[in-house]
Amino acid sequence: MQKETSPRLQPINKPKSLKLKIAYWFTKRIFGKVFTPLKVHYSRFPEALGLSGKLVRLDKKFTIDTKLKHMIKAYVATINGCAFCVDIAKASAQRHKIKSNSFDDLLRFEESELFSEAHKAALAYVDESTRNKRVTDSTFERLQRYYNEREIVQITLLNAIENFYNLTNTPLNINSDELCKLMQK
Repeated sequence: MQKETSPRLQPINKPKSLKLKIAYWFTKRIFGKVFTPLKVHYSRFPEALGLSGKLVRLDKKFTIDTKLKHMIKAYVATINGCAFCVDIAKASAQRHKIKSNSFDDLLRFEESELFSEAHKAALAYVDESTRNKRVTDSTFERLQRYYNEREIVQITLLNAIENFYNLTNTPLNINSDELCKLMQK
């Protein structure tokens, strides 16, 4: 019987294609290890690397606050129970020198003094969108008080992208790679 913490598909540690070998090398160089999702799904379906690459490039074009981007990713991943995605969001925040104390308060963001009213509005929006697949007029109006239309679209896309990643990892039982600990070394 498989342990609950093990991926449902055995990670492939030695890929055959040059494209995957480069991807493995790159992630190991940047983060200190090859990501489990790379070894589980992209190793079996390397054609999806192009989509992932496009999503990463899109993420770099978002102009919303970097701290907010990381908080949205970590929060949505927490809602969806994607341990890998929470881990990579926090590790990426560490790389950007974002203090981790706000991540510790994410589940109580509405009551926390660590979040601005604008950040609370964005987190409430992605929370409702993730849980209900739609938002109320009052939640949207609250978001509009702090963000322009371009930023609202970016927040919405970021939420959708994070949900996509969560849905590719969680069903395959891909858990944390402990990237935060690696970043501290």
